[in-house]
Amino acid sequence: MAEPALWTVEELVAATGGKLIGAAGKKLNGVSIDTRTIAPGDIFVAIKGETHDAHEFAAKALAAGAGLAIVSRVTDEMKAAGPLLVVANDPLEGLEKIGRASRARSHAQIVGVTGSVGKTSTKEMLRVALVASGLTHSSVASFNNHWGVPLTLARMARNAAYGVFEIGMNHVGEITPLVGMVRPHVAIVTNVAPVHLGNFNSVEEIADAKAEIFTGVEAGGHAVLNRDNPFFERLTAAARNAGIQNIISFGSHEKADVRAERVALHATCSCVTAEVMGEKLIYKLGLPGEHMVLNSLAVLAAVKVMGADLARAALALAVAEAAKGRGVQHHLRIESGELLLIDESYNANPVSMAAALALLGRAKTGKGGRRIAVLGDMLELGKDGASLHAELFKAVDANKVDVVYAAGPLMAHLWAKTPEERRGASANTSAELKDSLLEGLHAGDVVMIKGSLGSRMGPLVDAIKERFAPLNRDH
Repeated sequence: MAEPALWTVEELVAATGGKLIGAAGKKLNGVSIDTRTIAPGDIFVAIKGETHDAHEFAAKALAAGAGLAIVSRVTDEMKAAGPLLVVANDPLEGLEKIGRASRARSHAQIVGVTGSVGKTSTKEMLRVALVASGLTHSSVASFNNHWGVPLTLARMARNAAYGVFEIGMNHVGEITPLVGMVRPHVAIVTNVAPVHLGNFNSVEEIADAKAEIFTGVEAGGHAVLNRDNPFFERLTAAARNAGIQNIISFGSHEKADVRAERVALHATCSCVTAEVMGEKLIYKLGLPGEHMVLNSLAVLAAVKVMGADLARAALALAVAEAAKGRGVQHHLRIESGELLLIDESYNANPVSMAAALALLGRAKTGKGGRRIAVLGDMLELGKDGASLHAELFKAVDANKVDVVYAAGPLMAHLWAKTPEERRGASANTSAELKDSLLEGLHAGDVVMIKGSLGSRMGPLVDAIKERFAPLNRDH
């Protein structure tokens, strides 16, 4: 029996209140906002971005195989290219309505993930863990904002058993409308840390903004909270004020409901003995780092309360992999030896920077090799930015980093505290570090690259991968 389409035209018209122009004959099996990734039968939503209005590309999307374009204004070129669903106001509003319709028709167990650090990694672990129990739908990459969340909802299969949604923010009030669309049965807050401080007066305000996730939790739902975080009690109170009675804690704290009893940290994985709400588990996590272990406890808590198979979930975590830019390891050929590149370039804040440096500290160098940290500015830290960068030297020292490369005016404060014998190079931008970094790498080295997105550390990762060929063991 053929699989039903993701959407019918009738459903889309009912959800958006739009008007159909032309005949949509293709099976509508996907939703896209990017002409570069159009697949046959996709619904193309012409949202207006910061730099482009996608109405300009609607005809191109239809020519590339889209089965329908959702627009708020029509041109002859569009009409000639294919069927259109014309909505009032903004197509993004139409996408939101489709997302809500998707959530309304779904019988899936839904989990929403927020937190200052670790959202995407936790979301990916949840996906891997839940697939073992049924069809699981989850956010692509970090689709966690005002367009990413409704897009992810709109893409959710009718028969999904589980849905995993990442919900992000950098201002007060951003989470509330997003979680109102997602309506999770389980809300996870990985942690609260000094991130986006430039937009908040205190870390307490950040905690309160994260607590907005509780406002959308379904009746009888659960909050899964980090017992080791100093804001646990504050978040617990917020969850109860939102009407959530089922609060599950995780961490190493002796009172945590899901607790790590023993942890063996290795360079490429971790081995964990945990108690999950009275049930003992021993499992291997295919991701290195204490922070990943902590997030895996939140995953197992969610699996347990959603009624999924806990034993299968624990087994599945052995094959969990790092998301792009969040600890992916590349083994590269250099000279007559090997170079290990740890890509942590996606984003950075004081907590994730410390975790990445700890990963570097546990990495095994080759003969004569060094641990090299290539660090870019951590942005949006407000008035404490300079001191928070300078304080990174404690983690650099504790993790026996041999060489530091620093990019950006804020990271210059770390550079100033770096002894001469540990200095690689410093520059105002990451691009200015490229040549000296490439020339400074040798066989046996382990190099870790990290910084905020605005620091543009990703191109340095690409430059190293272009210069040195991958070994067969690359993963």
